[in-house]
Amino acid sequence: MSADMTQAWLSPARPMSIAHRGASAYALANSLRAFQVAADLGADMWEVDLHQTLDGVIVAFHDYTLADGRSITKLTHAELRAALPDGEAPTFDEVIDLALQTDTGIYADIKAWECARGVSDMLQAKGVERAILGAFDPRAVAELKAANTPYPRSVLVPVSVDPFEVIGDAEVIHPCWEHMERPQDLLDATFFARCEDLGKKVVLWHEEDPARMAELRVKPILGICSDRPELVNPVTFKPDWQPKVICHRGANKIAPENTLAAGHCAFAPGFSHFEIDVHISADGELVVLHDPTVDRTTNGTGVTCEKTLAELRALDAGSWFSPHFSDEKLPTLDEVLELAKLYDGNLYIEFKSAPAAPVWERVVAYDLQDRCFFWSFVTETLNDLRALTKGAHIMSRRQDFPTLKEASDALKPSLVEYTIDDPWDDFTELRASGMPVMIAYNGDDPAIFERIIDARPDMVNIDQPFLFARIAVDKGLAHRG
Repeated sequence: MSADMTQAWLSPARPMSIAHRGASAYALANSLRAFQVAADLGADMWEVDLHQTLDGVIVAFHDYTLADGRSITKLTHAELRAALPDGEAPTFDEVIDLALQTDTGIYADIKAWECARGVSDMLQAKGVERAILGAFDPRAVAELKAANTPYPRSVLVPVSVDPFEVIGDAEVIHPCWEHMERPQDLLDATFFARCEDLGKKVVLWHEEDPARMAELRVKPILGICSDRPELVNPVTFKPDWQPKVICHRGANKIAPENTLAAGHCAFAPGFSHFEIDVHISADGELVVLHDPTVDRTTNGTGVTCEKTLAELRALDAGSWFSPHFSDEKLPTLDEVLELAKLYDGNLYIEFKSAPAAPVWERVVAYDLQDRCFFWSFVTETLNDLRALTKGAHIMSRRQDFPTLKEASDALKPSLVEYTIDDPWDDFTELRASGMPVMIAYNGDDPAIFERIIDARPDMVNIDQPFLFARIAVDKGLAHRG
């Protein structure tokens, strides 16, 4: 029996997002947390590496050995669990249960060929419909064939191997070419014509570069693996309403706020802005952090602007959020500007202790003047910025002024921000002046998001961009890809 390749999910309108070992950019690879985050980010499937312990338990784990050299196959499940931190090597049974709860498919990368039949049997026993079973080892693919698996089989193809020489009667070609400089150039018309002639589907390597991803997602492929599954199919709003989505301190529910990881997760899914807060260090360098002290979001203590850049960069800015981010550092403004350039993204820059002049200088150096807007509780800083240039885009908050006219006149702003408690009845007047409306909301109440969406603001400044996007998709106002 061969897999039924006519099933609708195997002919998607866009490439499926396959979270590589889960959302492994944001959580421990092959952990239940990584799989849950991937589901939250909208992944269609999870790529799961599978081994089998000495006593026959199938587990999600990538390497063949532990750090101390012991082989997974020589350890009982109890011994494996005792040797690893909590969260590592969940059982395949646990992974399947979570997949069913989150309505996510499973892309199995079978490392130990001996467990191939067991993988197929477990998926069938639990009623999983969306699964692809793959391996580098041809013995695993052969074992799946012998087991008459109903799921498509995938052959993972390393660099320098002709995929058409090794695919055999498997249904899916999976080139693992991520370390090549331009692997997308090999995916030409001749390659896809041959795939079509042979009736083969294509799944691609894990890809995290936004420029390469933009080239790959338009090709006739079944799916793309990524450590950042949100990058595969960015959120796109319909032509009649295309709000700009400002991610408050980045995607701060997925990664630690005001870090590069949070910025990647803001830009990768197609959201327009990364909101950041900028301080100046004791030696005059610009760093991104919200609080006046480093206590809350790092392992350090003390006043931010009283520390040198070297002292600030030595801090761990991620462990407070999750052990996975223990290597995360406080980013410099330059690093965030580089990130915005990488994604062709925008920034909302809030001045904290940083003065106007050096911040504006760095923005100009990156030619991002028209991709940034500014605000601060420190009115003098905004006055300084406006004195420096008429070209800076400054935000005005409606709540700070008794009338809309006063909010619109102060500092000649480029946009006005409203909270959910401000008078929305003057939206029409504001728009008539050609100025965008932005609504800020840091909560997670779907009813309030519904109200915001019904108001059709030009911009939203929010803590829960993925929830906002899901509601917009459900209402038919947006889609992925």
